[in-house]
This record gives sequence, C-alpha cells and structure tokens, in this order.
Amino acid sequence: MNGRRNSRPTLEQVAARAGVGRGTVSRVINGSPRVSEQTRAAVARAVAELGYVPNQAARALAGSRTDAVALVIPEAEARLFAEPYFLDLIRGVSAELAQADKQLLLTLVRSEQERQRFEQYLAAQRVDGVLLSSVHGDDPLPDRIRELGIPVVMNGRRSEAEPVPYVDSDNIGAGRAAVAHLVGRGRRRIATVTGPLDMYVARARLGGYRAGLAEAGHEPDEGLVAAGDFTEEGGRRAMRELLARRPDLDAVFVASDVMAAGARAALREAGRRIPDDVALVGVDDSPVARLMDPPLTSVRQPTEEMGRTMARMLLRDVAGAPEEPRRVFPTELVVRGSC
Repeated sequence: MNGRRNSRPTLEQVAARAGVGRGTVSRVINGSPRVSEQTRAAVARAVAELGYVPNQAARALAGSRTDAVALVIPEAEARLFAEPYFLDLIRGVSAELAQADKQLLLTLVRSEQERQRFEQYLAAQRVDGVLLSSVHGDDPLPDRIRELGIPVVMNGRRSEAEPVPYVDSDNIGAGRAAVAHLVGRGRRRIATVTGPLDMYVARARLGGYRAGLAEAGHEPDEGLVAAGDFTEEGGRRAMRELLARRPDLDAVFVASDVMAAGARAALREAGRRIPDDVALVGVDDSPVARLMDPPLTSVRQPTEEMGRTMARMLLRDVAGAPEEPRRVFPTELVVRGSC
C-alpha cells in the first residue's frame, strides 16, 4: 500500500492508468473532438476505475458547457484602456459572443503568478474556450491552454510558424504600403519606430518597412530604426533617439497610431513641421489618427472584424466543427494630412 488509497485521484494518475499524456486526459474531460474514440474509451475506463469524477469534469463528460469564453490580454490596465486597438477588438469579440449567448470573461495576465493562477482556473473547466491577444514570442500560455484540451484562438501570432489557430492582419503589407507612399511623396531618408521586437507583429511591420525600402532601391540604414513599445511615451522616446542620430530624416513610419502621437510630440519639441519637414505614417487608423493635428496617414486593419472572426472560429471549435485555423486580413493605407 502506498498510503494514497483514500486520497482523491489526480489527473496524472488517470493519465498513467490510461497510458496517455495529461493533456490528452484534459481534452477528453473537456469534451474535445480532437481525440480518437479508442483514446477516449481508455481515459473513460481509467476515470471510472480510479473514481476521478470531480463535478466540473463530470459535467464536461456529460457534454454540457459553461457558456463562457475568456479573452486574455497580457497587458497592464493603463495600456488596455489607452489603446483603441484593444477596445475595437473587445467590441468585435463581445458582439459575436452576445449573438451566441456566451458570456465574455476579460482577463489581464501581467505576471508569471497571474499566468499560473489563470492556468489553474482553466484546469477547473470554467470556460469553454480562450481568445488571446498581444502575445509575446516566448509566452507559453497558448501551448498550455492546448495541453489542457481547451480550444484557443489567438489575435496575431508568435512566429511565422505559429501552430495555434490565429487571426491576423497583413503586417508586412502594412509596412510596405507605408514606405511606398512615403517614397512616392519624394521622401528619401525614411525612418521607422518599431514595436517590441519580441512580438511577431512588430517584426513583421519592420520587415515590411525594409522590403519597401529595398523595392524603392534605398540602401538599408539601421541608424534610421528605433525600438518602441506600442505606447505614446515609447514613441516619443524613440523619435528623440532618431532625431539625435539622424537629424536630416524626412519621414517616419511608426508601427502604431498611439506611438505616432508620441513621435509627433517629439518632432514638435524639436521644431519640425509635419508634413513640411517630416512626414508621418502610423498603423491602426484609430480615432487617434483622425484627431491628430494634422490628421495622421495610417494603415487600417479591420480590428473589430478580426475580433468577430476570432470569436466565430473559437465557437466552431468548441462545437466540434473547427474551420481553417489561420485567417489573415488585408490592410489599407488611409491618406490624410501628415504626408
């Protein structure tokens, strides 16, 4: 006897008895369709033999749902509510879930402790699926969610080879279009302010910027590249850095409208006129772009529709009828007074 006879059986013990991994047991318990009938039967036998039937698991095995979906954004409240992108995304997700009579659970994961707590929450089978946004390249949460057998769809991706289903926009095309427009307006010393380069979205927009320069026959100049962090203050700092390095620059592609607002402030502090001295292009086509003085030329991405599409993909997966796991929306340059 090992002294555990009267203790509650664990998920690991069920997995060992069934001869499968812990994630496979979670998928079976969660009612996932991505499990063979043979495996499902083996797990069911192990559950019955060990008596592993906690209330949440029993309901899931019976085929019922929680009717709740978590939208996880690993950002601080300050950025969440200052960034129009997230508000549009939430609006799209919320509208689609409301039509399906699903409850939206908005969750901010800002630390390793909060990530672990959220994983424990998911393991208790309290949501039917998870939507993820603003995920950085080294974030293990998407993979952990899949291991738990819970359907997940990401807004954006961690790399070109992302294995988790996602909805994204053509970020490379966004950078290309911005640079082509600036070149067409006669600009020759075109700088860029990137997002955090541990995020695929930032690397893709930087890649588009470089591709646009190459297509126009411009030599690459890393002195014209400065890293930001998708915040207004980050845009201001990066613009000051660029002006110190390359005071003769005549255009800037900024990887978000919010950072472009910070870049505009730094340009004005330095006495540069927009667009006479320096042309400016952002990304998102948010209210920030329309309210700037002069109004900001920006690359539009259909953020609200992306949110709706994410929710639809997730709900189909929850229902056992997953569709194409990748969707990339085109972007569009909206020309205004900043260049």
